Amino acid sequence: MQYQIIPVTPFQENCSIVWCNITKEAAIIDPGGEPDLLKKTVEKLAVNVGKILLTHGHLDHVGAAKELADYYDIDIYGPQREDQFLLDNLPHQCVQFGFPFCAAFEPDFWLNEGQTVQVGQISFDILYCPGHTPGHIVFINQKDRLAFVGDVLFNNSIGRTDFPRGNYADLIASIKNKLLPLGDDITFVPGHGPISTFGRERINNPFLV
Repeated sequence: MQYQIIPVTPFQENCSIVWCNITKEAAIIDPGGEPDLLKKTVEKLAVNVGKILLTHGHLDHVGAAKELADYYDIDIYGPQREDQFLLDNLPHQCVQFGFPFCAAFEPDFWLNEGQTVQVGQISFDILYCPGHTPGHIVFINQKDRLAFVGDVLFNNSIGRTDFPRGNYADLIASIKNKLLPLGDDITFVPGHGPISTFGRERINNPFLV
């Protein structure tokens, strides 16, 4: 598996393009905005985008999802259904944060823990990790020991829980009971900022001591 991180929007959200080395099939994870930039990146990588994957429903993670899905004629997978209220509220989020208009939408497939998503010959396990939002999910590739965690966990920090239906206790439980037990060697791509490993955060993250 290969991946490229493309920070987008004024919030510098980490949109990731992941692809299978063998089939060149790709997925775009959390396309928060700047669809033209993402299209140009896909073209340069010479990959075939087959899916949009969403960790949660906040505008800076989904703002370009529907436009890209329509452009490539592909399906949107995730998040978990509890984030429907955020997707329904996208037009208001645009006004609130000064983003270009984004219409409400519903993904083609809601995702739940225990399911898997295929990208070529890459398999992502789905973990349900509420707290930052009630429907937040995480994509885990066990073979390459790589996770795309959205806004659950960051390098030396954790996701905010002061947004509607955020829950601090749920967030900490998601990190300690779902993510960290997977192994210190797993590298993760957060929704913002630099990558890290579960092991580094287990030892050094001040919110997890």
